[in-house]
Amino acid sequence: MILPKIRDERFITIRRGGSLTDVDHHLLALWAAECAEHVLHFFEAVRPDDDRPRRAIAATRAWVGGEMKMMRARDSAGAAQAAAREMKGLSEAARMAALSAGQAAVVAHVAAHELGAAAYAIRAVVESVPRVERETARLAERDWQRRRLPEPIRELVLDDQRLRNDICWFVFGGEGTK
Repeated sequence: MILPKIRDERFITIRRGGSLTDVDHHLLALWAAECAEHVLHFFEAVRPDDDRPRRAIAATRAWVGGEMKMMRARDSAGAAQAAAREMKGLSEAARMAALSAGQAAVVAHVAAHELGAAAYAIRAVVESVPRVERETARLAERDWQRRRLPEPIRELVLDDQRLRNDICWFVFGGEGTK
């Protein structure tokens, strides 16, 4: 479970009693989609004809653009997660990439899933390299993601990474650039 037991009101939209603006919610979703798309090639290399994770990422962007309702974007996550289940025992990198796409799609429904998309993307990269290269790969992917954080949400996401690092497999901690 990558969500905290107590919801952080900074990730709850203003209309639901939190402090998250629609603009920042959209930025979180776009960043999550970018993180997921960055590792999508791991899935597509194993299942080139399966577009469920790619459609989940596209749904995230469609929701941000007002072209898709939140519930449809959220529902696309289920298809990406089904694709991930089918990767069990075949390719962990592909499975993690599909899970990242699914997490990106549910950001429309629960903004705090932004960290799940990023964490699964890091795990996809880690799973794609030999064990001796994993720490270097983890830091490189984490830092790549951080460089793409839009300034308005940068501190929010970095603080979220600090607060939830333990429930996100500790992928956000350690050395490297901020």
